[in-house]
Amino acid sequence: MRPVRSVPAALAGALLAALTLAGCGQSTTASSPTTSASAEATPSAAGFPVTVEAGNGPVAIAKRPERIVSLSPTATESLFAVGAGPQVVAVDDQSNHPADAPKSDLSGFKPNVEAIIARKPDLVVVANDADGVVAALGKVGVPVLLEPTATKLDEAYDQITDLGAATGNGDKAAELVAGMKKQLDEIAAAAPKDAKLTYYHELDTTPYAATSTTFIGQIYGLFGLTNIADEAPDAAGGYPKLSAEFVAKADPDLVFLADTKCCGQSKDTLAKRPGWSKLSAIKNDQVILLDDDVASRWGPRVADLAKQVGDAVQKVAAG
Repeated sequence: MRPVRSVPAALAGALLAALTLAGCGQSTTASSPTTSASAEATPSAAGFPVTVEAGNGPVAIAKRPERIVSLSPTATESLFAVGAGPQVVAVDDQSNHPADAPKSDLSGFKPNVEAIIARKPDLVVVANDADGVVAALGKVGVPVLLEPTATKLDEAYDQITDLGAATGNGDKAAELVAGMKKQLDEIAAAAPKDAKLTYYHELDTTPYAATSTTFIGQIYGLFGLTNIADEAPDAAGGYPKLSAEFVAKADPDLVFLADTKCCGQSKDTLAKRPGWSKLSAIKNDQVILLDDDVASRWGPRVADLAKQVGDAVQKVAAG
């Protein structure tokens, strides 16, 4: 999954993060390992010290962080959504939401440890351990939370909970997760489940797709859709490279494009591909243009993606 960046780097980042996923458990206070950590909804020192179980294991945070550096666009969105925005001093060059996030030239793909340390962070959040950044920062006493690509909704919720506990915004994080779950339930409930529709989700123009085993696939699964990529050769990794012939033969009812910003894709560009002009989705105007960022991040805006999917299903069902 990817923020706005070059397609090869996007896929490599997604696969690397998926491979390094170690799972994110419940956050716990240092004084009570069986109690879920939380803090006041307003900025406070309450709840610290805290230990957060992240993808890189238990991370001890002595006091409420005031200088957070985020090298993950998804984490950036989540930090601001849980109320930790004022604590964030720098975000990576791919973090573009919210608009007022303190964007910098720091990279989450090629992290420069010296440049990160120069920001004097008391907490760094990353989506992958590129170039051993976790250990490098650990050597100088900077706590790092590794929050990798979520493979299912529960992992996305857990990461938001982690960030809330780590920043002293536990209550707001719990409220955010509850709201996300409620939105998704309502969106899924409103969409017909008996349409028996097939779909294709395009990550880039290669084309790479996402199967039902991925986080993206789970969103589509809420609507009872059948993913054509599940039958592709070498689909086990979750992101198979499809051939034009495969897609043409599968002839999906719906096509969702998550490469509109990076690669300028649309119904018209698809129609120019060999054998695709007669696709049902093209003829029936069922090509849905997604925001690349919303469709690639597993944070607070996941309900926006679900709504687009639900609206598309309802449109087809209505005839």
